[in-house]
Amino acid sequence: MRARRIPRATVAVVKNEEETLGLAEALSLLPLDGLIRPDDTVVVTPNLVQPKPAHTGTVISPGMLAALLRWVKERHPRRVVVAGGAGGAPTPQVIQECGLAPVLAAEAVEFVDLNYGPYVEVDLDDAGLEAPRRTPVNRLYREMTIHISLTPLKIHAEATMTATLKNVALSWPPAEIHGLPKTQRGIHEKLHPFIAAMARAVPVDLSLVTAAPAMVGTGPAAGKPVWAHLFLAGTDPVATDVVAARLLGFMPQAVQYLYRAIEVGVGEGDLKKVDLKGLPLNEAEALFSEAAYGWPIALDEGRLQPLQAK
Repeated sequence: MRARRIPRATVAVVKNEEETLGLAEALSLLPLDGLIRPDDTVVVTPNLVQPKPAHTGTVISPGMLAALLRWVKERHPRRVVVAGGAGGAPTPQVIQECGLAPVLAAEAVEFVDLNYGPYVEVDLDDAGLEAPRRTPVNRLYREMTIHISLTPLKIHAEATMTATLKNVALSWPPAEIHGLPKTQRGIHEKLHPFIAAMARAVPVDLSLVTAAPAMVGTGPAAGKPVWAHLFLAGTDPVATDVVAARLLGFMPQAVQYLYRAIEVGVGEGDLKKVDLKGLPLNEAEALFSEAAYGWPIALDEGRLQPLQAK
C-alpha cells in the first residue's frame, strides 16, 4: 500500500448553506501544504452510481466537482484526471445526464472511464476474502500519484454506508470484467471484505464527503435526500469515514468493512487520535439527525466515544 502524502489523520466538519463555500472552508482547515506537487498526476474519483439528479443524493453535484477541480488546478499539478466507473448505467450516460459533462469540458480536464482498460492487475490481500483475490483496474492506477475521493454520504442497503472507502472500492473495478452492475465475479457475495481489501490496494490522499444532500433509507439511489449542509474533508480515509458513520448513527463496528480497514491498518479508527477540526462532532451529529429524522441524536454527546465504546 502506497503511503498517503499527508500521514497525519485530520478531519474537518463544517456547515455551510453554499456547497462551494462549504467545500472551500473544509479544505482550508486541513494541513494540505505539499499535498499536490508540480509533477503529480491527480486523480479525482467522484461517486457516479446512476443517472439520477444530484439533488436526490445519488451522485455528486456539478458545482462540487467544478469547485474541487478548480482547487486542484490552482496547485498546478502536471495532470488532472476525473476517473469514474458507474455501476448502475454506462459511465458516459451518468456523466451526461447528471450534468457533469459540461464541467469536464469547462475545466479542460481528462476523463477516464474506469469500467474499461487498458488494465493492470491488483492483488487484493485481505485475510478471509474468498473471491476475487485480484482484479484488473484501469492502468491509471499505476499513473496516479495523488488520489481524491468525492462522494455524497449515504446509507447503503448492502454496504451499510457509502463514503470514501465504498466510493473508491466500487468505482475502480471495471464493469467490462465484473458486469453492469458489478456482480459477475463475486464482489457482492463478499462485499465487505472486498471493500476493505480495495481500501488497502487503492490509497486515498484526500477524502471529501458531503451531506448536501446525503441519503438515508435505502441507498445507494432510492433513499431520502437529507439537506444537512455538512461537509467533511480528511487526510485519512478511514478517519473521515468513521466521522461520516457517526453522522448516520453508526460506530465503526456497525460497518464491517470499515472496522476491518481499521484492524488491518489502512487508517486511524480511534477519533481520540485524530485531529478534529471545525464543528464539534456532537454538534454535527445532532445537526444531521435533526435534518434526517427531525430529532437531534449525538453518539458523542458529553464525550468523544473511544473506538471500543463502553
